[in-house]
Amino acid sequence: MYEPISVPRKPRRKRIALISLAVLAVVVIVVTVPVVVSTRKTASSSSASQPNPHNSTNNGATSGKSGSQITMEDGTNFTYSNDFDGDWAYDPKQPFGPGGKAQSWSKRIGTEEWIWGTDIARGVNLGGWLVTEPFVCPALYEKYINSSNIPVTDEWSLSIAMGNNLAKEMEEHYSTFITEKDFADIAAAGLNWVRIPIGFWAIETINNEPFLVGTSWKYFLKAIQWARKYGLRIYLDLHALPGSQNGWNHSGKGGSVNFMHGVMGIANAQRTLTYLRIISEFVSQDQYRDVVPVVGIVNEILWGTVGAIPAQSYYYAAYEAIRTSTGTGAGAGPYVAIHEGFQGPQIWEGFLSGADRLVLDQHPYLAFTNDQSPPDVMATKPCAWAIATNQSQKVFGVTLGGEFSSALNDCGLWINGIGGPPERPECQVWDDWSSYNTTLIATLKQVTLATMDALQNFFFWTWKIGNSTVLGTSSSPLWHYQLGLREGWIPKDPREAIGHCSAVLQSSQIFDGIYPLSATGRAAEYTIDPVQTALHAFPPTTISPSITGSQISLLPTYTPTGTIKTLFAPTFTAAPSADVGKGWTHDTDSALAYVPIRGCEYPDPWSAVDAPLPTAICTGS
Repeated sequence: MYEPISVPRKPRRKRIALISLAVLAVVVIVVTVPVVVSTRKTASSSSASQPNPHNSTNNGATSGKSGSQITMEDGTNFTYSNDFDGDWAYDPKQPFGPGGKAQSWSKRIGTEEWIWGTDIARGVNLGGWLVTEPFVCPALYEKYINSSNIPVTDEWSLSIAMGNNLAKEMEEHYSTFITEKDFADIAAAGLNWVRIPIGFWAIETINNEPFLVGTSWKYFLKAIQWARKYGLRIYLDLHALPGSQNGWNHSGKGGSVNFMHGVMGIANAQRTLTYLRIISEFVSQDQYRDVVPVVGIVNEILWGTVGAIPAQSYYYAAYEAIRTSTGTGAGAGPYVAIHEGFQGPQIWEGFLSGADRLVLDQHPYLAFTNDQSPPDVMATKPCAWAIATNQSQKVFGVTLGGEFSSALNDCGLWINGIGGPPERPECQVWDDWSSYNTTLIATLKQVTLATMDALQNFFFWTWKIGNSTVLGTSSSPLWHYQLGLREGWIPKDPREAIGHCSAVLQSSQIFDGIYPLSATGRAAEYTIDPVQTALHAFPPTTISPSITGSQISLLPTYTPTGTIKTLFAPTFTAAPSADVGKGWTHDTDSALAYVPIRGCEYPDPWSAVDAPLPTAICTGS
């Protein structure tokens, strides 16, 4: 079992509770069994803003195996190398044709259906790419930390500091931090999924929000094409929400939580519901749905601040917004992922029972447990997470480990944010990865294997940690999959993790592979338990701090009367007439966007926790 804790506001990385040590005596491992931006009604923004996500050439070839020469769109060449009998496939004249096969054991994109329970998601996050984060891409921040007249701690302040250079510098980051070669290398590492965080500014910004609008979506479209080519599937994670869902730097703006919390909490959530519809409509199109099967509605909502009732109310509203747009049942829109709020899977048993393809995402990190045990003792502790994971698979449905790392502590440059607590002296040992001896590397590998095995369907945080311009290297090595793969604490073949915990522990509790029918889109109908719908109605009956009862109706809200936007599609030089979709796959989804009510005044949506509550409902002019 997980032991719920109050999570302090840390700019990244979280505080997850360590499972009770008593569980270690009875733990587990997993065996699975098979279970069979423009407006809506006009053309997408100007053609100049339309990306060409995949102009690479491969000497005329449209597929290949290890040893193939790949030319990327910038003219750079690399050799495709895959020791797992994977292949790449991409025809520039048919950009939505069958894609690659990451490994011999993974399903080919476009021709082979992914089946949860048969197929195992072994993935990495592309953190710090489309939502920047100081500890993941330190060089991007170091340039401005001492040269700006404002404190630079998150993408909000970084965007302000960049000023007129914002578009140029952010695009340079997007185009170089992750490239096509990374997708080829991820498949070559034995992985078959990527989790890609994006911010709401991929769609739009309002008021004084300083983020660069739309460009990150251009690069997400590249990611879809690269993933198709190399046989990877994408879990699209809405990582940063209006008002901030956790007050950490990776929500876009550190500080206060104004999402489902405080005076603007409901309005910020309404705005987010519109964005989720826009995203879900796009990825539900035939051209993209085979590559992007999962959409996450929020990353790491701060449970201790937001509270259970508001958080779960938003989860239900988001689920309804997506399913109303896409329909229900296998193939009707993406799987919808919710984060467990660092409370562990157990409390989610029965939540929205009967919902269609609802996924639970957990982020267990040893690094934030303050456990002072020796490394060799710590190495077995992740195995305890398997009991809760197995039970969740049986009762709730598909359960993912959306984030984890090999770290045993919170050492590393800016792990706790710029301006956070200074590193302890003992962190020098952990930061200097070049001095790790073979014993420590072997122990850290045990940590990685135990976590992979316990979480079953996993996504390591993160694929790449950029070098610091000050240190000349990455100071967060145990969060860096590429580095660990090279140095030995990440397995060359992630299948090595299979059965790891059962070899360490004396007993097991096996997941029998039988999901609830609704969990994989196989139910005859999808009716959520009426008790659940009543319990989690939106808006909720209470909003922290201390807004309850009739006061809820006084909260500022938005109105669904605005023009709904459509995300732009890619263009292809070799296939200018390719059907790229219109960004909106279900025309019956005609509801409008949530926008401010004309004539009503609103407090700052990013700083309204303690704003005065209106004394009357504003109906506007």
